[in-house]
Amino acid sequence: MTDTRDECPQTVPAPGNAFCRFEDQDAAQFMAKALTFHPDDALHPLCEIAVTALQQHLAGQHEWKHNFGLDSNGAGAVIGKMFGILVVRANDGTLGYLSAFSGKLANGNHHDKFVSPVFDGLKAGSFLNTGMIRLSAINGKIAALVQEDAIFHQAAITQLKELRKTHSIALQKKLHKQYNFRNKAGRVKNMVDIFTTHGYRQPPAGAGECAGPKLLQYAFHHQMEPLALAEFWWGLSPKSNTWKHGAYYKPCKEKCAPIFDYMLSE
Repeated sequence: MTDTRDECPQTVPAPGNAFCRFEDQDAAQFMAKALTFHPDDALHPLCEIAVTALQQHLAGQHEWKHNFGLDSNGAGAVIGKMFGILVVRANDGTLGYLSAFSGKLANGNHHDKFVSPVFDGLKAGSFLNTGMIRLSAINGKIAALVQEDAIFHQAAITQLKELRKTHSIALQKKLHKQYNFRNKAGRVKNMVDIFTTHGYRQPPAGAGECAGPKLLQYAFHHQMEPLALAEFWWGLSPKSNTWKHGAYYKPCKEKCAPIFDYMLSE
């Protein structure tokens, strides 16, 4: 069979476009025949091709620095990362793939070759940044009072801790309401409503930041048809042997399954 390895140039993509086409379209089209999307499908050969290209990019790029713990050059805490690729068909029929990372990468949300976040909490002047600064200030006041005389300042410390709790809960609720997901039919639903429908009192921490939902959001927003998904861990596992470098994993059930359920609905 003709080699379909991707030769996507590692240059700045067009604004709003993270799509990377397969070089050999004839071979890719043949491999994608009768392919329909489900997040739990077995690894498809087109996914392997895309993952190889993305991993080569991760190993060779010099645009940003992130300590995956794979060499001695990284600074700061070791933070391995889950990456995902989504094989898609663009609205003109071209086959290619999209790439995403879970959470933040190199302390940022926007990097060349990767799709955008569903909500950018790192944007300068955002309510989240302002809220986190206030939380830090409250923590600083608590620490100062404890250091000075915890017993003498017990009432003030208790009051500050209640303020911190109230502020943190309100900030989390406001954050959850910023995540609005588009389904394949073009309808939009808020993340709080998505998880409430599935019996959750509130979305789990970090919901909406996984690679899979980011990929589907971008695909549906740009009228692309999802065909196959693959997620893999890159770097050392920071706390345990839960994740292995280079190994493939299915999307998490707790954070992703309810979102996928809605996004793939008609």
